[in-house]
Order: sequence, then structure tokens, then C-alpha cells
Amino acid sequence: MNLKAAKGDLDSRVFDTINIILLVTFTIIIVVPLWNVIVSSFSSGRSLAEGGFIFWPTEFSLENYQAVFRDENIWQAFFISVAKTVIGVITHVFFCAMVGYGLSKKYVRGRKFYVAMGVITMFFSGGMIPTYLLMKDLGLLNSFWVYIIPALLSFYDVIILMNFFRNVPDSLEESAKIDGGGDWRIFLSIFIPLSMPAMATIALFNGVGQWNDFMTTKLYITDQSLYPLQMMLYEIIVQSQTQSMQNIGSVAIQTTTKGVQLATIVVTTLPIVVMYPILQKYFISGMMLGAVKE
Repeated sequence: MNLKAAKGDLDSRVFDTINIILLVTFTIIIVVPLWNVIVSSFSSGRSLAEGGFIFWPTEFSLENYQAVFRDENIWQAFFISVAKTVIGVITHVFFCAMVGYGLSKKYVRGRKFYVAMGVITMFFSGGMIPTYLLMKDLGLLNSFWVYIIPALLSFYDVIILMNFFRNVPDSLEESAKIDGGGDWRIFLSIFIPLSMPAMATIALFNGVGQWNDFMTTKLYITDQSLYPLQMMLYEIIVQSQTQSMQNIGSVAIQTTTKGVQLATIVVTTLPIVVMYPILQKYFISGMMLGAVKE
């Protein structure tokens, strides 16, 4: 028995050691490139011209960030990104919650049909060209609302909230109806507060998607005043590639543009990095709430 116990402890220690090594390896793989981008964004054009991996800036410089923030279009793009993310997340979560609340009630007529139609949309779409024609007919081209209205509903999020609402005790709803509460009051006063962990999880996913989205702009927006930060970053990268092709051998243009690219990447990524720890406790507690039943 002692030999078996000792062998079991040895196997457990070996397994834990392997897990630690793998965890450290994956952490290094993720952190090192991120650190290189941040440090390179604070490096001068001369340091970037030398190439190679930069662990610490040999010539510290804020020129890249000054170039980014001197551009008035960056501030306009930042405002658009924040506005579409905040408005998009609030409307998306509230709309999905309303649909999920209605579909969670078994007495709703045609509920199975609506659920089946919603599930179909998770696997099939009309395609890029029909969607573009639809946006054109709705008058959403070159409109801020093209960021909001098409993103109102995600049936995947509806399913998560619908299953979560089903787990709310019926006694809470019955007691509210006895007190004279209607559907809206029950939904806003009982179901919304109880579903905050699940809604925060959906808000985090949708917020990251809204913040990083630039394909919507590329497809439906030509007015540069409606460009978000991600589209501005895309434009900077495309322009830098064009300049590098037209000015082969011009190190100054290539390195300066590269520094601005790196600074723009840091600026566009920082808000999400800051927001994630704030919502992390809701993310962890709400990740599986809608998928687990009693």
C-alpha cells in the first residue's frame, strides 16, 4: 500500500510539474509578443529601423503616441468606437433579454416555431450581397445605426438567457403577479436583477466584438467621420504598405509608420484590457449559467 501511495504521489507531482511547465510556456508565448508591441511603440524610429526583437526601448520616445493623438480623426474615431460599443452593448443585451424572457414561457403560442427559426439563423445567413442590399433598402448605408440595428439580436445569446430565465423559481413570478405586477414589471424588477451575471457575460462578449469590428465599416460606411478606431488602424496599415512599396529603401517613412501602427494598436486595445478585469467576476460566474439546468 505504501508503494502504491508513493507511486501515486510521484505521478501526481509529475503531472503537476508538466501542467506548470505548459502553463508557463503558453504564458510566455502570449505575453512576449504583447510586451514587444508595447515596448516597440515607445521606441524611436532609429530603434525600430534596426529591427529584431525589442525587450526594452534603447531610445525611449513618445513621438509615436504624439503622432497618433495629433490626428483629429483619431479622436473622432475613438468617440465613434465608444458610442457604438456602449449603445450597441446596452441595446443588444436588453433586446436579447426581452426575446429570451418571452421564449422562456411555455404558454407563449408558437414558441417552438420561433425557437426553430432562431436556431436556423445560427447556421445560415443570406450572404454578403443580399445583406448589403437589405442595408441599402433600410437606409442604413453611411449611417451610425448600421452599427446598432443589425447587431440587436444574437440567438445564441437569446438561448443562454432563455435557459437562465427558466431556472428562476416560478414562485417569484407568482408572488409578483399576486401583488399586481405585470409582465414588464416582473421582467424589469425580478428577472433583470437576477440575470446580471449572465447579462454581464453576454455584454463582455458583445462589447469586445463591437470594439474590434471593422468589417461593418468596410462594407457599409464610406463617410470617414463614421470610422471607428479599428477602421482607422486598418487605414494606417494599408497606407503604410502603400508608402513602403512606393518608397522602397526609405527607412524613415517605413519606421515612422510602423511606430504609429504599434501606438495605434496599443491605444485601441487598452480600453478592452482595462474593462475585462472589472467584468471578470461576472464573466466567471455567468459563463455556464444559461447552459446548466437543475
